Amino acid sequence: MTEIRNVAIIAHVDHGKTTLIDNILKQAGSFRVNEQVNERAMDSNDLEKERGITILAKCTAIQWKGVKVNIIDTPGHADFGGEVERVLSMADGVILLTDAAEGPMPQTKFVLSKALALGMRPIVVINKIDRPDGRPDEVVDEVFDLFASLDATNDQLDFPILYASGRDGWCTKELTDPRENLNPLLDLVLTHVPAPDVDRKAPFSMLATLLDKDPYLGRILVGRVYSGTAQVNSTVQALNLEGQKVEGFRLTKLLGFSGLNRLPIEEAVAGDIIAVAGMKDTTSVSDTICAPEVTTPIKSTPIDPPTMAVTLSVNNSPLAGRDGKKVTSTLIRDRLYAEAETNVAITVNETAGKDAFEVGGRGELQLGVLIETMRREGFELSVSRPRVLLRTENGVKEEPYEDVIIDVDDEYSGSVMEKMTGPRKAEMIDMRPSGAGKVRLTFKAPSRGLIGYQSEFMTDTRGTGVMNRLFSHYGPYKGDITGRRNGALISTDSGEAAAYAIFNLQDRGAMFVSHQTPVYQGMIVGEHNRSNDLEINVLKGKKLTNMRASGTDEAVTLIPPRKMSLEDMMSWIDEDELVEVTPNSLRLRKVHLDANDRKRAERAKAV
Repeated sequence: MTEIRNVAIIAHVDHGKTTLIDNILKQAGSFRVNEQVNERAMDSNDLEKERGITILAKCTAIQWKGVKVNIIDTPGHADFGGEVERVLSMADGVILLTDAAEGPMPQTKFVLSKALALGMRPIVVINKIDRPDGRPDEVVDEVFDLFASLDATNDQLDFPILYASGRDGWCTKELTDPRENLNPLLDLVLTHVPAPDVDRKAPFSMLATLLDKDPYLGRILVGRVYSGTAQVNSTVQALNLEGQKVEGFRLTKLLGFSGLNRLPIEEAVAGDIIAVAGMKDTTSVSDTICAPEVTTPIKSTPIDPPTMAVTLSVNNSPLAGRDGKKVTSTLIRDRLYAEAETNVAITVNETAGKDAFEVGGRGELQLGVLIETMRREGFELSVSRPRVLLRTENGVKEEPYEDVIIDVDDEYSGSVMEKMTGPRKAEMIDMRPSGAGKVRLTFKAPSRGLIGYQSEFMTDTRGTGVMNRLFSHYGPYKGDITGRRNGALISTDSGEAAAYAIFNLQDRGAMFVSHQTPVYQGMIVGEHNRSNDLEINVLKGKKLTNMRASGTDEAVTLIPPRKMSLEDMMSWIDEDELVEVTPNSLRLRKVHLDANDRKRAERAKAV
């Protein structure tokens, strides 16, 4: 019977997990010699390819020296930590990847703490040691300190270390060893990661960990077989976390992993990671799929709760329905509940009027990715400003805090400290030089204060700063935190923006629209230079007459409009504003489009 090893690769975002897996697959012979393979082959989702980050955890498998090695690629961004927590239950060991220059970052700490809590003994790989600013020896010391701070056992502290360049496809045990291939890492996986400790004679049971869809097979659940064996067409049942039967069904397909493909298999054994099909829409993530005689579900790892929420509602602007095909609250509701079923880090609640939905998640990026995905599926909706989820413990109001690590050039550190510790009410924990004229600042900050700071931070550091955030804990409520400092420029009429009007209004602030952009009354067309909102007419064209001008006209030269991403817009807007999301456009608007309605709402709020 084939030996099995299950290993997950964990790391902070952009430390090279997916690129390393590319070269592992190539060197293990998963591709034909003449086969064309994309870079970061595991990032199959369109958004993953565009953003260069892993959003969804995925499985692959290779054969190495007669042993089947299942490899799980995990997301590196903190907002997708729910995926990491879930998939670690499928693995018996982890490879912890750390950048040779950056060292351990917030997400490194998060994923490592989850792995250590499960009793795993990580393999530490110091990646990108060919970077000119690499400092591998110091990073090894920092990793050891991180293990110690997370209360690692003596066995866990005795971790093996490899030095690698995932992009170039080599790793070594010592920095001076010849740099040839990734064999040392694969050999170490066989000797260091334990084989699955399972009972193959017990009744079949597996824990569903990932949900996928196939155009031919329908719903597919991926998970690890904890006991027994499963054959195609065998009858099984699904149990939820409380042990209640969800449904009974036949395993119409069993699929095993090989390289980037899922291949049909006739039998699955305990310890392997497989995909199964045949269930209805009721069986989902965290359910136990097992033989009919099994009554106890497999324990599933509890997921940390969401810390941030946005309200999604039907798009009711004057331009609604022009781009999207899915515009009703019923379609939006069904899509959000389907997402909550597969993504355990997302929560969905209907508002009292049942016309809007509060969607909770880990951060602005995770919520932004969900909304961007819906937008590409043809949805139109309105999105509110993100807000943190507060809670009350023992009569004390608490809010979420985050660990923030910022790497900036020395010359910008002063303005960053001033912005963080002043209006955003952060507390500086540490400040140390990180080489090459840079300094690393560590803060403990309330999540509320960080909403909308990313774009301001990039401006303050001339685009050179790097900010990493990770949820830390709930702590005392810090009181009022001021939002956006600048007001909005609001269109007074509907039509197409005119270059002549924009040219004459450019001094008022940064514009978001250009010539012939469709606008409507109440739409936000720019950011005011001052703190108050200003209503402007961007439709006013130049009066034309049949009289010859006495002098030459001035050329109308427009400053290019400011372009913002969906996440930028979500964090820019204030409480009385919305982002209008359609398949082709992103617009900013006031909740109340009519100026008189806005004044009435303002007076009611003051009372």
